Amino acid sequence: MTSHAHAVRTFDRTLIMKAIADAFRKLSPRLQFRNPVMFVVFVCSVLTTLLWIQAIAGHGEAPTAFIFWVSVWLWFTLLFANFAEALAEGRGKAQAAALRSTRKDVIAKKLAEPKRDASIVFTPSNELRAGHYVLVEANEQVPGDGEVIIGAASVDESAITGESAPVIREAGGDRSAVTGGTRVLSDWLVIKITQNPGESFLDRMIAMVEGASRRKTPNEIALTILLAKFTLIFLLACATLLPYSIYSVQVAGKGNPITLTVLVALLVCLIPTTIGALLSAIGIAGMDRMIRANVIATSGRAVEAAGDVDVLLLDKTGTITLGNRQAVAFHPAPGIEERTLADTAQLASLADETPEGRSIVVLAKERFGLRERELQTLHAEFVPFTAQTRMSGVDMGERRIRKGALDSVDRYLDSLGSHLPPAVKRMAEDIARRGATPLIVTEGDRALGVIELKDIVKGGIKERFAELRRMGIKTVMVTGDNPLTAAAIAAEAGVDDFLAEATPEAKLKLIRQMQGESRLVAMCGDGTNDAPALAQADVAVAMNTGTQAAKEAGNMVDLDSNPTKLIEVVEIGKQMLITRGSLTTFSIANDVAKYFAIIPAAFATTYPALNTLNVMKLATPQSAILSAVIFNALIIIFLIPLALKGVKYRPLGAGHLLRRNLLIYGLGGIIVPFIGIKLIDMLLVLFGLA
Repeated sequence: MTSHAHAVRTFDRTLIMKAIADAFRKLSPRLQFRNPVMFVVFVCSVLTTLLWIQAIAGHGEAPTAFIFWVSVWLWFTLLFANFAEALAEGRGKAQAAALRSTRKDVIAKKLAEPKRDASIVFTPSNELRAGHYVLVEANEQVPGDGEVIIGAASVDESAITGESAPVIREAGGDRSAVTGGTRVLSDWLVIKITQNPGESFLDRMIAMVEGASRRKTPNEIALTILLAKFTLIFLLACATLLPYSIYSVQVAGKGNPITLTVLVALLVCLIPTTIGALLSAIGIAGMDRMIRANVIATSGRAVEAAGDVDVLLLDKTGTITLGNRQAVAFHPAPGIEERTLADTAQLASLADETPEGRSIVVLAKERFGLRERELQTLHAEFVPFTAQTRMSGVDMGERRIRKGALDSVDRYLDSLGSHLPPAVKRMAEDIARRGATPLIVTEGDRALGVIELKDIVKGGIKERFAELRRMGIKTVMVTGDNPLTAAAIAAEAGVDDFLAEATPEAKLKLIRQMQGESRLVAMCGDGTNDAPALAQADVAVAMNTGTQAAKEAGNMVDLDSNPTKLIEVVEIGKQMLITRGSLTTFSIANDVAKYFAIIPAAFATTYPALNTLNVMKLATPQSAILSAVIFNALIIIFLIPLALKGVKYRPLGAGHLLRRNLLIYGLGGIIVPFIGIKLIDMLLVLFGLA
């Protein structure tokens, strides 16, 4: 399942070259100011550059080469941080460009009124406005987002969703929404345009996937503030070291005061540079992973909230079930053969174009090899379904075949002076109790048996709900069905609870009740009647096959229209939160090794006893400081793939996750810098730069 929007590799050569160029462009003070941690690094880089220029002029506070290399690696630290953000943004922009290439202006058949045979004015699609009516026929492109008001057709949506299989779009119900840029493959549709130019679903998709349009989430803002506080604390601490160093030299009568270059290096190494450099990339990558999962998230806030969801509400029809009842069994009346019932039921359904009618024809063919027949050759007259009779059928000479609901057929037989056999009535009631729908088949004044129609639960959904349960998420099915039917489908699907005979008001009330219990609620739906609940939910995933109202109300749109996709949505949300936490832990733990590298180097000439802290046995004070600065820059590059890919989520308890996080990223954050700084020190000595 690969769409145009997905065919973007993380480390594509073109993306990398563009990200390198963007990394230099992002060195603007105005852009750096948005990230407090990296703005401090920017100021420090400028300061050391000026100190280097001063040293060249013969007034250096430290050796010129030392100041030069500290300055170079501080600029590299900035560039690596910019590169991480630019690479994340570049993926989004490349996907947006691929989507933009699918959008084409077409000449639309604008209708004077909402009728197929109305007069047509050929109009460019960019001139269509909300409320206009258009006719789209086979092999023509849908000119804009809209609702089907007349007709039914097969539509190719692969340009938007990446799915090669066509879908049915028809007037009424929950499958009436069409998207501009898709193509009608058969028949025709009269569509009411619902969006003005620039407001289409494709336009919104393009805006959403572009990293530059992404706003920071509340969690990201809070973490930025926390990092800014850490930076301020270390800034104040480092600022006090200069007067303390001068005083110590005066009292001890030996050594040299700490230089500004060393103070700057110490500050940059101690502030949470690593997470500060990667924070934006992590947020952008979270949105990008949603796109690659075929889910369009309208904001990073929704992705973040998905990581904390603990209740999931799912609409039944079209979400848990396929959306159309299908015939699954023939139950003959006493004295009637099943083949006879199947043959009669197929005759009654030959002209029935509803999904239920077609499924009856197919089931009879599969069970007994009964081939479809043409009604014309049988000299038959189809009797269509009406709201009054609630039956349909066929008349063939003296034969009168009907199929319909239990109460309707009961009244029909009464009108003929007959009655429904108790055995048939019991069969129908048993089928209803199982959550299925019974259709009674009659010929003349005699009931031949019952067709069992059933809502087909989507394949593999029970296992997926079990996975959600392991993740600590409660699943609740909401449906307008009666409690018996709802209970049967809920049991088959494997949901934890259900709400039967659910009105839009009842769904809304349930969500508000759960939110009042401090629970974070996600909702999956596809119909107009789901829109209020989707608007209220914390995470609202609308099915792409659903109505425009549902897609407008949701803060995510699932292009695959797969309700279990929420598992991936939750995993991506949790993955983004865990990635931030892991890299924050790693960044803070890094400071331990840097203390042992820089503090002895900065003060050992005044206090020789501090040399005992030089546990890494670094060659010289200058080598120690430079090694720490170089490691501080290089570790950003090594962590970029992790920031973009994310820490793998496993459905574990919070306590287990915390212990695992501390063990891998806390302990690792302490050990790795000791090894890295020592290796860099050895290389500096090897190349004579120490």
